[in-house]
Amino acid sequence: MALPGLAVLLILICCSMTTDHAISDPDPPIKNLRIDPERKRLVWDQHGNVSEIGCYVNSKILRKATKNPYCTLGDLSCEVKNYTVKVMKGQPFSDWILYPKQGNPRAAADNLTCRVHDVDQLSCSWAVGEEAPADVQYQFYLEQSVETWQCPKYTQNQQGVNVQCHFDSISLQPQRQAQFRFLVNGTSGDSEIPCRVMIHRLQEIEILAAPNITKKWCNENDSFMEWEVRSLFTEDIKYELEIQKGTDLAYKEETELKSLRLRNPGPYTVRVKAMDSLFFGRRPPGQWSAPQHLDCGSKNASFPFWLVYLLAPLGALLLVGLVFLCRRWPVVQKLFPRVPHVKDPVGDSFQNERMMAWDPEQESQEECPVVQVQVLGEA
Repeated sequence: MALPGLAVLLILICCSMTTDHAISDPDPPIKNLRIDPERKRLVWDQHGNVSEIGCYVNSKILRKATKNPYCTLGDLSCEVKNYTVKVMKGQPFSDWILYPKQGNPRAAADNLTCRVHDVDQLSCSWAVGEEAPADVQYQFYLEQSVETWQCPKYTQNQQGVNVQCHFDSISLQPQRQAQFRFLVNGTSGDSEIPCRVMIHRLQEIEILAAPNITKKWCNENDSFMEWEVRSLFTEDIKYELEIQKGTDLAYKEETELKSLRLRNPGPYTVRVKAMDSLFFGRRPPGQWSAPQHLDCGSKNASFPFWLVYLLAPLGALLLVGLVFLCRRWPVVQKLFPRVPHVKDPVGDSFQNERMMAWDPEQESQEECPVVQVQVLGEA
């Protein structure tokens, strides 16, 4: 802790030796030097004929300002730095400020952690600084380039201090590989509170969601399972499988496919986890899917989905055919008339039959061969 304080002290002494003009000049060319944190600029009010001003950070040249009374800084650090401006053409003049204002580092938010989870949600948490004052309050910001998003939803501890931030959706940030700043500022009526920052790509802090099982079937000879995983920030994904067959010990294997096929599987249980195939060692582990149990070879084994897809159209076609035949029943009767049968005068009932007398001598409208039948006797 002594070395940073010594460095700041040396910067103050050095800068105090170069700011005599700022103190002695009653009408300096540069006034009101300040930091604009929203635009990330070093800004000043300019007077007189000054054509070129140099901007320095910790005594190192950053850039020159020739027309505008500001210098763009980029991301602002939570460490105290010296920001200096110097007139480079004309009468020598310089001025400087320290930013952010010094405070107790142990009052800043501690243990800042952020995770992308459930595809498009971002959650960040931190602890209250060990030496933070009683009235401390923290604010969270997500920054990328010139854009800044304030925390939309806080969670507070029992003392009413913000200790968590949650974004319901971050799908509007399309920069898959961009660096994001996760910033926690502190405020207090009693003292200055330093900020806390971490920088990551969203892919590096993403917890991949559990795979969604979309298809599974099996029989005594073969089994098949398929799944999918959604991610807005990770493209190269591989999968870890944990398989347990019967009462055997579970074993693990990795695959880049989105499916699993086993021969002669028998009853088994499997679960799947997604991993970043490039940076899996430096990322938080993904979530396991719910265990999937398949009792292959039993009467209750899962019915093959492909067979359902095949039989469904055939059943629909058969139903359409039956409906068509029912509507065309009179045509069917004409094409396939009923074959008449000889009535048994003893056994058959004639109550509901329409009968007519037949005269063999009378000509019929239809010339059909007729054979007379005589009853010779009863057996």
